[in-house]
Amino acid sequence: MKAGDARVPDLFGVAQYGVVHTGGTRKIAEHGGGHSDDLAVPLVVSGASVPAGVRYSAHVQTKQIAPTILNLLGLDPRSLQAVREEHTTALPIR
Repeated sequence: MKAGDARVPDLFGVAQYGVVHTGGTRKIAEHGGGHSDDLAVPLVVSGASVPAGVRYSAHVQTKQIAPTILNLLGLDPRSLQAVREEHTTALPIR
């Protein structure tokens, strides 16, 4: 890409942790970011096809949630394009 290409950003911004940028004087909501508080999401899965007492406390990625749900429903997680392209694995709950 070349300078002047509409697909190239004219400006890059890097936010400092703890700083919230708003257009006014108060914050309405945040949409998350790259900090561990935004990335650490507890997940509880319950249902008829979920084995009792399974606990997996290793670090996992949120992109593993969709293939895990499909797996629990008896569907093929590889039916998702992103799972195929990114080689995403379902969580080991079975």
